[in-house]
Amino acid sequence: MSMKNILITGAGGALGKACVMEFIKKGHHVIALLSPGKKLPYETPAPVSVYNADLMNEDNTLKVVDQIITDHTSIDVALLLVGGFAMGSLDNTDGAMIKKMIGLNFDTTYYTGSKVFNQMITQPNGGRIVMVGAKPALEPIAATSKVAYALSKSLIFKLAEIFNEIGKDNNVVSTVIVPSIINTEDNRKAMPKADTAAWVQPEEIAAIVAFATSDQGATLREPIIKIYGKS
Repeated sequence: MSMKNILITGAGGALGKACVMEFIKKGHHVIALLSPGKKLPYETPAPVSVYNADLMNEDNTLKVVDQIITDHTSIDVALLLVGGFAMGSLDNTDGAMIKKMIGLNFDTTYYTGSKVFNQMITQPNGGRIVMVGAKPALEPIAATSKVAYALSKSLIFKLAEIFNEIGKDNNVVSTVIVPSIINTEDNRKAMPKADTAAWVQPEEIAAIVAFATSDQGATLREPIIKIYGKS
């Protein structure tokens, strides 16, 4: 197995950390893209290349990803994990909240993803892009209490379809992972009475992502991977 360059946005979060550790364990080189002024909030067993960008700022994002490509020549796998969440039913969701959720969930994915995608189609081996969808974007009953969130995440699935259509002749494959509630410290604090036994561990998601983007997982070509745990 050859070492690959793995770009991870949101590497400072719980899922990001699990993915960073998983790909280091597999012998790959991790490139972490963090918010301005941020450092990785944990130790890693191997060096990680850290870059900072405001992923909601298109010009800044494109400039930083350009620098990453200059420094590392190729991006073999990109995990676009940055996002945000908000509750809100139809009667209390205004345009500002929809714009906020689209900014956090779609714009951050599109600005990074489109630049990475255009790089990958020039690479001899193509590449793999993983984006994060959401159950409410697939199931209307779950969307009724999370309207802005569901709408913003629904755009991720369409983006993956577009990427896959354009990238099919260049071995660039985009996958959307759809986790249910992830067992993180933040989620446990937000829902102290919830039954966490049904939740998905970040490490479980990271292992699935690592396989799906590996040479062995290339035969999957699944555009959507649902990781619902026991929920």
